[in-house]
Amino acid sequence: MPPDAADAEPVQAPSAPSAAAVAAVAIGRNEGERLKRCLRALVGSDEVAAVVYVDSGSNDGSVEFAEALGVTVVVLDTDRPFTAARARNAGVSRLSEAGADAMGDGAPRITHFLFIDGDCELVPGFITAGLAAMREDPGIVAVGGRRRERHREASVYNLLCDMEWDRPVGDVTFFGGEGLVSRPAFDAVGGFDDTLIAGEEP
Repeated sequence: MPPDAADAEPVQAPSAPSAAAVAAVAIGRNEGERLKRCLRALVGSDEVAAVVYVDSGSNDGSVEFAEALGVTVVVLDTDRPFTAARARNAGVSRLSEAGADAMGDGAPRITHFLFIDGDCELVPGFITAGLAAMREDPGIVAVGGRRRERHREASVYNLLCDMEWDRPVGDVTFFGGEGLVSRPAFDAVGGFDDTLIAGEEP
């Protein structure tokens, strides 16, 4: 699938080659400070080899902020509806176009994608733990984390969200948007169905 539109040059080669290289695809629209936390955590992580931010019509300076961090930005065209699936697919396409198979001299081929929403922040160590689980069991093709509300005490809505996300750990058939996904598995199913408004992970 060709990317909708792309600004900026490819970013960040990994600091050192490793057996697995993870590229992050962050998506968002008008996330403000939450996006800043999201992208700073990704850019500052030595677990992430490359970062793409896909924007769905923000007017709050999100695109400019991402570009200032050196993140590759994809701005979705308005010719068809915005969906999370469409944004994630566009991010993967941009990585391929940018040469994610060779992010710098001697850098490893991207083997996994980390999908994350712009209002979420990556916790250090998640990727390492996810990759370890996949190495232990080749049947695992995706790993999702436990979402936590940053300010669960701020309102009853925050609390309810935090409670809803408190699901049992272990084997599941799908996760809720953010997760670490094996690239071969992603490619094998042709990515997300970007015509779906929601529920694209199952």
